[in-house]
Amino acid sequence: MNRIFNIVAISATLMLSSCATIFTGTKQTVNIKTDPPAADIEIDGIKVGVTPMDVTLKKGFTGQTVSLKLLGYEAKTFQPTTTFNPVSVLNIIGLLGFPIDAATGAMMKYDPKVYEFKLDPKKTN
Repeated sequence: MNRIFNIVAISATLMLSSCATIFTGTKQTVNIKTDPPAADIEIDGIKVGVTPMDVTLKKGFTGQTVSLKLLGYEAKTFQPTTTFNPVSVLNIIGLLGFPIDAATGAMMKYDPKVYEFKLDPKKTN
């Protein structure tokens, strides 16, 4: 009886788990660099630090909006590129894995993991 319970418990865990959410999480750290350095980094309008810096972004089908601002230079706004997270393929054994990974954003990942930008000086009239 105990053996049957263990088999059922393990099977239920595998079938109801979301592999990418468990193994890679719902957030990812990327590195942002600018030339010149010391630009303010804003994620979705909230200042999080200055370049160069590792920042943690929520995963999803579209990247979060990142803005780089430095006095005397043009602001740069971009959305980091997201790609399919191959760990999600492990959901083939589960029933709810794909929907959970899709809902949490773990089905996607940021690639590349390093973003480098040359900021342009503001034009004077």
